[in-house]
Amino acid sequence: MPRGGMTSGREVARALRAAYLALHRQTNACFAEDGVTADQFVLLAALADADGVTQQELVRRVGSDPNTVRAMLLLLEGRGLVSRERHPADGRARRVTLTRKGRRLFEQLLTRSEGLRARLLAAFRPEEVTALVVFLHRVAEVMAPAVGQRSRTAG
Repeated sequence: MPRGGMTSGREVARALRAAYLALHRQTNACFAEDGVTADQFVLLAALADADGVTQQELVRRVGSDPNTVRAMLLLLEGRGLVSRERHPADGRARRVTLTRKGRRLFEQLLTRSEGLRARLLAAFRPEEVTALVVFLHRVAEVMAPAVGQRSRTAG
């Protein structure tokens, strides 16, 4: 804890990064034998929640950029886990759905990662989990690029 008990933006940013990386590494390790990354799992989960959405909607739901989502979808499509088709109402858009194989794999991954999620939740009281989700959404909203501003990814 910094002197005087005050926490700076740097400490918040470092703590968020450390938490994200720890969760990301654990999730990658959990799914390694299936050849699925944590980021790919997020896409599969988003599709399991709302299948048949456009790639743009998927980008919004997972909080990633269009190029990254497209690259992951191409990999998942190549493995037969997702299907991308022209949207019936908008020929420029792609509609993404989970295949049967993709849904089966998602269910297996969800079951396999139960212990990981249980460990995460066990660190908090139920009301803290609710508050944490609210706070994380707030961080995402505040840190989102302003309308018209291009986001930049740092290495």
